[in-house]
Amino acid sequence: MLLRMKPKQIFLPLLISLTVMLTQLNTTYAQSADGSFQIKGQIADSIDHKPLSLTTVRIKSMNDELINVAVTKDDGSFSFSGLPSASYKISIAAIGYGSKLRIVDLTRSSSKVMELGKINLGYQTTMLTEVSIKADKPIVRRKADRITYDLKADPESKGNNVLTMMRKVPYLSLDGDDNLLLKGNSSFKVMINGKPSGSLENNLKAVLKSIPASTIERIEVITNPPSKYDAEGLAGIINIITSKRVSDGYNGTVNVSESGPTGGPGVGASFTAKAGKFGISANGGGSINDYPTTYNSSNRQTTGATPTTLAQQGNQKSNNKTAYFGTELSYQIDTLNLLTAQFNYNGSRVKDHSGQISTLNGTTGLLEQYSFLNDGKATGYGIDAGINYEMAFKAKKNELLTFSYLFSTNLNDRKGNVDFNDQVNFDTPDFQQNDHQKFKEHTFQVDFNTPVKRVNIEAGLKAILRNNSSDFEYKSFNATDNQFELDPQLSNEYTNTQNVFSAYNSYQINLNSWNVNAGVRVEETVIRANFLSTSTTADQNYFNVVPSVSISKQFKNESSMNLGFSQRIRRPGINRLNPYVDRSNPNYEVTGNPYLRPVVLNDIQLGYGINKKVSVNLGLDYSFMNNLDLQVVNFNPNTQITQITYANTGKSSSFGLNFNLGYSVGVYNVSLNGNAMYLWLAGDVSGNKVENNLLMYSSTLSNVVRLKHGWALNADFSVNSHSPTGLQGRTNGFFYTAFNFNKEIIKNKFGISGGVKNPFTKYRNVVNKTFGPDFNQVYQTNNYFRSFSVSLNYNFGGLRDRINKNRVGIENNDVAN
Repeated sequence: MLLRMKPKQIFLPLLISLTVMLTQLNTTYAQSADGSFQIKGQIADSIDHKPLSLTTVRIKSMNDELINVAVTKDDGSFSFSGLPSASYKISIAAIGYGSKLRIVDLTRSSSKVMELGKINLGYQTTMLTEVSIKADKPIVRRKADRITYDLKADPESKGNNVLTMMRKVPYLSLDGDDNLLLKGNSSFKVMINGKPSGSLENNLKAVLKSIPASTIERIEVITNPPSKYDAEGLAGIINIITSKRVSDGYNGTVNVSESGPTGGPGVGASFTAKAGKFGISANGGGSINDYPTTYNSSNRQTTGATPTTLAQQGNQKSNNKTAYFGTELSYQIDTLNLLTAQFNYNGSRVKDHSGQISTLNGTTGLLEQYSFLNDGKATGYGIDAGINYEMAFKAKKNELLTFSYLFSTNLNDRKGNVDFNDQVNFDTPDFQQNDHQKFKEHTFQVDFNTPVKRVNIEAGLKAILRNNSSDFEYKSFNATDNQFELDPQLSNEYTNTQNVFSAYNSYQINLNSWNVNAGVRVEETVIRANFLSTSTTADQNYFNVVPSVSISKQFKNESSMNLGFSQRIRRPGINRLNPYVDRSNPNYEVTGNPYLRPVVLNDIQLGYGINKKVSVNLGLDYSFMNNLDLQVVNFNPNTQITQITYANTGKSSSFGLNFNLGYSVGVYNVSLNGNAMYLWLAGDVSGNKVENNLLMYSSTLSNVVRLKHGWALNADFSVNSHSPTGLQGRTNGFFYTAFNFNKEIIKNKFGISGGVKNPFTKYRNVVNKTFGPDFNQVYQTNNYFRSFSVSLNYNFGGLRDRINKNRVGIENNDVAN
């Protein structure tokens, strides 16, 4: 639903409605006993019997699902309220004392208040030199709206980067160019520790290749995001968790790696520390990726009144240097007030060189011929900086009010120099292309969270203020003056402001084994595009009401089912809006479309999971959308140029199955992760209806053998089918293999890893086919597929509990690149 409304007309009545709603709910539930239970107790020293304040008390279900966490007051007391009749585990931990576990059965209690009395903790006087784990830690966990993959529980993570490990995460896969996909879709959002990172998304593949997986805790795939998340990202959200739970003390990880013939040296590190009220968590590193010379070819056949054949032969090589750094800071002012901040940075520098010979023939013979050399450079950096203030209340510590601010910026420069030779019937002079691109974003957010009996209520307001700009120049070589001169007709300066104002209200209801999360989000989008060189503008306003609901059921056999429905939005990012025309290949022009409009997706999901000795996680997914922004390819017979851009011309629907199966026996663990989906895709190209329907699938079979003396061996086998490249194209499938080893030299401290990818295939032949009215074209390139790697991993430090983190914060996930 799209309406033209001013933000003020939306948010004032909405804020009043939310306030009235919250007040009524608090009154209603407060007046109802609802049969809920309360557990109380007091923690004290076993010797002098003095109360212990600031002691962590956790309440869990009998299957170890964390329900709530409390910190004892000055008198050592704690309490948990709003509990249904069931059995619970109460775990107690304090620095310098031995931990304690109590089992509480409320089903046999005749009183609504369970008094545990005084619980005494004794000093911990012995040090454990070694811990023996009797059961494997589950790698995959399912919740109502997400699924989690524990990288620390996977030994293969010690020798791979984060991008490679994504093949094993449920719902995720990599295409033939190592682009990350969620449910087979490239439209999703990425967060770090629950917070957005525009700097990461701007250079996602390169940064994920640079991060050692050993520095990451886990990956969360949020397939049905609640209403508190922005509606952007058609397939969902990927949340990368880097921070560790620590108390006074520190720990860290250092990883050094080398790979070839593609890739190169890399280093990564993570560090976490806490001293009193202060805490810090940081990770960073960098890598150099060399891609030696490979070769490509392109063939275009056109029909019509004057059929032609374009044949191109070329080569390319590149060097990519990437660095990243991220940190989170925490200061616990007191038990009710928490201040946190975050800072992320990544930078990259790319140098590439390509050459090409091009021949155009018609029915009468040779029409055009040329060759060129293209030297390109690209530099960029991105920064995120934010601060969050969280305030709790004495009467109800789980009632939270959070204020957040985040600033993000990206700067990217692209330069290309094209030098022509051997020209026949081709008079385009040498040229230079320069594009200076900027992105700035300010985000302001207020969130309120309150538990009322069995219901957790969330509400919030948010404003995102964005500014994108692109200043691109095209300079032609003037042989008379022997210098490059600006061509105003092929240059432009472009700015785009995109402001998003939103509000949300959601409810999470826990009813014994049932969990319901339902809510609605409203978003007003105000867009203004300005072409400074031509003095023209393009304005667009959108209003969207976005519902979300997920229902889950836990069974006694540790299995669960979930059902969800959500609407998602994809707003075009600067890469799709930018009208900059890339003419580095004179017969192919690639440009954005500043008039693109957002796309709305409707998604229905059904999931099932059980995690025992045999783990099974399945998900069915059906989605549909109209007005889809797709890549459109047209051929101009007058200029003999293929023009590639984006347009809101398509509609699609898909039905898919995602699966993750695992089995452990002794020292052997095997898992199968993958998806299969049938896609119906249709649209209009130059007045002609085009369809591109196909079945897609991908799967990875992973085998792990844990041997004596710290050895672990891995063997992975992956298969990917062909996949679409927009409305008019598709690329071929491939088979991927990897063999790795991991040797723990000093237990839990130092290890070495190594491996080989695709040992039986040196090159992968990538074939992209594109079709359209009056033309067909095939582009082929041989990419290095075989590579070798070795890495060293060192862990240091010692920890006891966790850094304080605000529970609510900014999560921008509303722009597609």
